[in-house]
Amino acid sequence: MNKTEKVAALLQLRAYLQEDSAALQTVKERAFQANGWFTPAFTDIAIQNICQYYLDEGLLQQWLDAYPPAAGAPRTVGIVAAGNIPLVGFHDWLCGFVSGHRVKLKLSSKDALLMQHILDKMAGWLPAAAEQTQVSDMLKDCDAYIATGSNNSARYFEYYFSRFPHIIRRNRTSAALLTGEESPAALEALADDIMLYFGLGCRNVTKVFAPAGYDFNPLLQALEKYNYLEDHHKYKNNYDYNLALLLLNGTPYLTNGSILLQEADSLFSPLSVLHYGYYENAASLAASLLANPDLQCLTGQGFVPFGQAQQPSLTDYADGVDTRAFLATL
Repeated sequence: MNKTEKVAALLQLRAYLQEDSAALQTVKERAFQANGWFTPAFTDIAIQNICQYYLDEGLLQQWLDAYPPAAGAPRTVGIVAAGNIPLVGFHDWLCGFVSGHRVKLKLSSKDALLMQHILDKMAGWLPAAAEQTQVSDMLKDCDAYIATGSNNSARYFEYYFSRFPHIIRRNRTSAALLTGEESPAALEALADDIMLYFGLGCRNVTKVFAPAGYDFNPLLQALEKYNYLEDHHKYKNNYDYNLALLLLNGTPYLTNGSILLQEADSLFSPLSVLHYGYYENAASLAASLLANPDLQCLTGQGFVPFGQAQQPSLTDYADGVDTRAFLATL
């Protein structure tokens, strides 16, 4: 397969995803039945973002032209895909696909149906794609590995893959830096960064930092756009559980009925909870956050704009490690 053939197949995939055929709708519904966190509405957003930010022809060509072809013969790259949000493993597969290397892909049980459907479509349009990508539960006999998982699973990845070139990703999360001068529209955009995909993504904001004396009521009002999540039983169970813990421990909190705001030190917050903290010097706080290995992205004025945390570009590589550059060195 040459670059022209691959781009043509990816553009055909974009057209298919945008068409939202009956077959795709059926797969989305099956994915939701298999994983209650993958609501069709959130899956639609993930697909729209892939089409707009990964499969745009101009962006694809620019991205492909920015890297030299891989040196030497093609290698076999094992990819352990995450499954916390719909199609989260698509970017890693895309990097492997355009690199020219053979891809051995271990899909997450939480997100097997959507990715498999895309791979099947690609194989139908470009039979050589089926030869390049192999879905497997066992990633043996690979020359390099890319693995995403929890901090615990990352320790196993480091042990098993230490002898090979590898990228190992751990738990990460995102934060927001508020100035107190945000407009209602900006806070509504921040609400998307917090609540999309139920907050399960590493690019979801799980902690906000505000100046002393900040009034959180406008943010709570902006978050009301997601009050409908109260009707989602899995989310509601988490909300009720965390509310009970706060009440039992006598911990102060704020709520609008669908999300809990708690002052806490940790960047990571439980599902249905948003942590917050205060700062005195925004510049020193930002420098500290950007140096924190647990931070995936920082949103706010001068950083990732509110509302765009879940819209990564082709060059927004997870954990800041350039996957294309890694593959080019194999």
